[in-house]
This record gives sequence, C-alpha cells and structure tokens, in this order.
Amino acid sequence: MGPALRCFKDYFHVAVVLLALLPSRAIAQTCQTSSDMDPAVRTAISNAGQRYFDMAAKGDAASLRQNSIPSVASEFSGVENTLKERQPALAGAQPNLKSSFLLNADDVVPNQQDEFWCGVFNKNGQTANSAVFFFYGLPPAKYAVVLIDANSTKGRTMFSEILQQVGADWKFADIYIRPAQVAGHDSEWFRAQAREYKTKGQLHNAWFYYRMAISLISPMGTHMSTLATDQLYDESQPLQPTDMPVAGKTTPLASSNATYNLTAVFPEAVGNDLDLIVKYESANVSNTNLAYQDNVNVMKALVTKYPEVRDAFAAVVARAVDPSGHDYGTLLAMKDIK
Repeated sequence: MGPALRCFKDYFHVAVVLLALLPSRAIAQTCQTSSDMDPAVRTAISNAGQRYFDMAAKGDAASLRQNSIPSVASEFSGVENTLKERQPALAGAQPNLKSSFLLNADDVVPNQQDEFWCGVFNKNGQTANSAVFFFYGLPPAKYAVVLIDANSTKGRTMFSEILQQVGADWKFADIYIRPAQVAGHDSEWFRAQAREYKTKGQLHNAWFYYRMAISLISPMGTHMSTLATDQLYDESQPLQPTDMPVAGKTTPLASSNATYNLTAVFPEAVGNDLDLIVKYESANVSNTNLAYQDNVNVMKALVTKYPEVRDAFAAVVARAVDPSGHDYGTLLAMKDIK
C-alpha cells in the first residue's frame, strides 16, 4: 500500500446524511464517476489502469515501479510483495473494467481525514452506482480509482488501483488485490450462512461470516463503501459481539493457566480454508517455546468459550504480539484443539 494512502477507520459505515452534515473532522472532497468525466480524461484513466493491470498480471514489478509516483517507487517492497502473493490469481486472468472515479484532492488539508462522495445519493444514502472513498493524509493532487475484475480459472479477483495525475500522465500510486471468493464461495453465500447461523442462535459465527461477506464484496476494503457494503453493515451491526475486541479495546480471555488480553478476532481465508485468527498481547514472542504454549492455551480457551466456532472454521491461528509489533503465530486444525 502506498505510504500516502492509509485507512482511518477499522470499520466504516456511511450514515444516511447530507454532505452538509458531514462531521467536521472529515472533509468531503469532490468526485466524478466514469459517466461524469470528460471523455478524454475517462479514456486516459482507463488506458492507464488497463496498462498497469497488464504489468501486474505478468508479474512485471519493475515496469510498474518505473510508472509509479516517486513516494511509491522509493518504497516499492509492499507493492512487490502483494504482487508476488497474488500472482497465482492474476496469471492469465482476463480483465473486466467495472468502473472508474476521478477524485479531486487539490484542496485537501495535510494530515486530514478525507471523504470523497461519488455519484448520486438519495434520502436513504447510497444508490446502485454511488461510492464513498475514505483516505487519510492525501497530498494535494488529482487521483483516479480504477476497479477491475480479474477473471480466471481460479475464480474472480478484485483488482483496484489508485492513480495520481502527474502532468499529462496518470501514474501508479497504490494497489489493492482482494479475492472475491473463498473456497468457491462468494459474498452472497457467506451472507446466507450468516443468516442461518443467526437463526440457530450462533451469533458469533453469524458476525464472523458477515465480516467475510463484506470483505468479499469490498474491492478496497475499508477505503471504500458502496450500497452493497452499507446494506451488509446495516444487517450485521446489531450482531456485533460485546465480548470481542473492537476499536482498539482489548478483551480478556481466561485459560486454565493465565488470562490473555485479546486485541483482534476475525475470519481469514488461508488457502482454501476459512480460519479464525486471534491476536493477543504477549511478552513472550522472543521465546518461541513459551509463545507456542501461550498460543495453544489461547486457542483452547477460545474454542472452549465459543464452541460454536468449531462448526464454522477449519482451524484457529493464534498470534502472540509484543509491544513493538513483533509476533509469533501458531495454526492448529480445529480437530486438533482439545
């Protein structure tokens, strides 16, 4: 991810408000959808987006770096690692350009949260072709967002680019490559499963599966919201557990040996499996023997406290995280957590 483009919300939700009622800490900037753009500008953005997709699909990181803005080119390792990680999904994929947006950030305030409201909104909020983008600390410039579906025998991958106008050119500024399916299942499947878990009273499973449904329909994660993501948030928000860490707050988890402060619990695709990831505060990361035992204790305690997760996940991954951010992870298949 480019250094200038940082998410400023763990969970976002576009409330049903008018632009005039936006909170003062978030400044709404102007934005144009593809249909609103000057045809020449739209063509230039589309061509650049297609060209950079072709470089990424071929694994040509060198060419992509040469066409990047200076701040990204000088710190390109994150982009390069993303390309390597997602290369199997991109190789041979056929691109389908879904939409593009032109973001005018010429008047942004430094170190400010910026929101770009694109398209037509009605009294209920977003419409089928609208979008809202969330960024923090954008340097003043004009940007474009290009959304592409990469379709291959491995399924559909959401490929999104941020471009920045430099003179007459559109340079590469950031990239988001996200799966649209997990083990052959898409957002609607996870939504249906979440509703079923809710009916069964398995509210934690329902919450986690709604998280996956949102992830698989969000091309840029928490940097972007649409009518579809807003509807999923509205549907899932009443199920948000009060006994799980959220918004930087930790939650204690007692085991037979100790109490651990959980910092995050969330679902994640690992290969073709859906695993449950749990992160917690630790002072034992440098001692891998102790960290491993703590990880096992955390997994056992988590599954004991929430036995319903055995039905929903293939494995649990526990990650001990020290104050400096270093971590040590352990994966156990659900059948091996006893």
